[in-house]
Amino acid sequence: MSDQMVKLIITGALAVHGLGHGGAVAALAWIGVRPGTDTGGWHAAQSWLLPGLSAGTATSVASVIWIASLIGFVAAALGFSGVLVPGEAWRPLAAITAVVSMVGLVLFIGTWPAFNTVAALGMNVAVLVALLGMRWPPETMLGR
Repeated sequence: MSDQMVKLIITGALAVHGLGHGGAVAALAWIGVRPGTDTGGWHAAQSWLLPGLSAGTATSVASVIWIASLIGFVAAALGFSGVLVPGEAWRPLAAITAVVSMVGLVLFIGTWPAFNTVAALGMNVAVLVALLGMRWPPETMLGR
């Protein structure tokens, strides 16, 4: 596989994962505006770890986490591809955002469909392992 293809795949994976967090924000908004309608397995935000949070506060906390994750992963993708964000920023952005996303997933586990939760956790773990464990991708591949 060419270096250019690897760059495209990594950029796309980070961007799509970030945009996926936008789906969680949209689901929270939908549930808030149209309670009681079919949401395909999405539920109002509630935290098993912080059960005393009101519905509004839980929704606000979850929304902030998902918006931060959306922005962070899209910024990491832009940094990786060298567009609008300094190239050296993509690694810390991706790692910090993966942790933020995982915190949100753990706080609100059971709120989202199992597939979405497992997929997001898997992507977050993959990002952290690749960045922290393997130092992927090699700098020579990135032309830096």
